[in-house]
Amino acid sequence: MSNRREFLKTSAAVAVGAVVGHVSPVMAGGSCSMPKGGIVYTSERPGKWSGKEKGHTPVVTVEGNRVTVTTNHGMAEPHYIVRHTVVTQSGEVIGEKTFSSSDAEAKSEFELPAGSSQHAWVRSSFYATSFCNRHDLWVTPFKA
Repeated sequence: MSNRREFLKTSAAVAVGAVVGHVSPVMAGGSCSMPKGGIVYTSERPGKWSGKEKGHTPVVTVEGNRVTVTTNHGMAEPHYIVRHTVVTQSGEVIGEKTFSSSDAEAKSEFELPAGSSQHAWVRSSFYATSFCNRHDLWVTPFKA
């Protein structure tokens, strides 16, 4: 089981790197350019997983410096959310949480750095990722 978990964690990290390395900046309209070829999925571009958007796309709530990421997905073997990550537009990882199939829900909370709501992070672009062990990497761009 630990080898599988390590594989999934490594896969998630590589996938996040692919997102950060290939996603162009979020534009004022809130859209972003995602790599083609079914690497990363969004609610607008579910690719081969069309119809699975509601259970896989991360839902982001921002309150002050606190970012909450929720994926409305069941959490049981053999199908569950493995990981959430929040990444800045420039690729800095703000936070990450790895889940287990025994966790009650796929919900994580992250804190932006101190002073961020008044200084450097205001209206900055971020990406929340949700990695499903069966349905790949899903991304939601957001501003804080």
